[in-house]
Amino acid sequence: MKFLDQAKVHIKSGAGGGGSISFRREKFVEYGGPDGGDGGDGGSVYAECVEGLNTLIDYRYQQHFKAERGHHGQGRGRSGSKGESITLKVPQGTQIFYENQETLLADLTEVGQRVLLAQGGKGGRGNIHFKSSINQAPRRADTGTPGEELSLWLRLKLIADAGLVGLPNAGKSTFLSVVSRAKPKIADYPFTTLHPNLGIVYVDDKEFCVADIPGLIEGANEGVGLGHRFLGHVERCKVLIHLIDGTQEDVVEAYKTIRVELEKYADELGSKEEVIVLNKSDALLDEEILEKKAALEAFSGKPVDVISAVQKEGVKEVLRKIFQIIKPEEDGLW
Repeated sequence: MKFLDQAKVHIKSGAGGGGSISFRREKFVEYGGPDGGDGGDGGSVYAECVEGLNTLIDYRYQQHFKAERGHHGQGRGRSGSKGESITLKVPQGTQIFYENQETLLADLTEVGQRVLLAQGGKGGRGNIHFKSSINQAPRRADTGTPGEELSLWLRLKLIADAGLVGLPNAGKSTFLSVVSRAKPKIADYPFTTLHPNLGIVYVDDKEFCVADIPGLIEGANEGVGLGHRFLGHVERCKVLIHLIDGTQEDVVEAYKTIRVELEKYADELGSKEEVIVLNKSDALLDEEILEKKAALEAFSGKPVDVISAVQKEGVKEVLRKIFQIIKPEEDGLW
């Protein structure tokens, strides 16, 4: 299934049905009074958060959604039936914005959450409502009110426990493929990953969810490269896994580049819990590993874990550390 995290839709709720102008027509009743029924209400448009979806791909092929209009009233006091409402089913973590892409209408983070997007029009009153002592044969009925019509943007922010960040070719996709059953594209060139990937990680009979986003580069917070569009996917994560390519000459500069982009994008990202991981240790000499690890720890002020995702060395220890941050109440598990 292709991944799509943003889509524009056009919705319209149903108009209300018109009221009826009708009079009683019965044998031996010379002056039958009004008996026009009311029009039915138009159908509304809702959005609902459901399980089993992790992409907005359905809205690439269908962008227009229209609820049914209410049925007109009829004689003998018969009211028109209500129009059928429609529901847009979206994955967990979907935000709904108005057309300006700035005003937030809804943030659907819980399965089963449901929100009204466009209210159906009200049905019109039949002429039976306009009868009075002065006017006993009213020839007046209300038309139904029109439905609402608007354009909306759906924007998906994946809900994961941990987010993988790093420069292109840092080994994020390899790491995800090793620790989960996810099968992201892996190759020895930058920007192999073009869209986010989700993987469920199992460690010591426990599990958590990891999101791998495309590599960030300098200026990503301003829209340079692929990172800007996808940084939102790690906003909801409890911890960031900062992967650094150990084969780079200046690992401190690589670390600094990502930190600057995270902090510029959102203060919340810059203050998130972070696990720093020096990857590709299998391609380094022991003294190089010690030197680069010491340099990173001195600059960041945080401990640095050393792993080889390809050789699966040190990976389990990192996963345990991440899980303890995500669920501290189970800290004494190991």
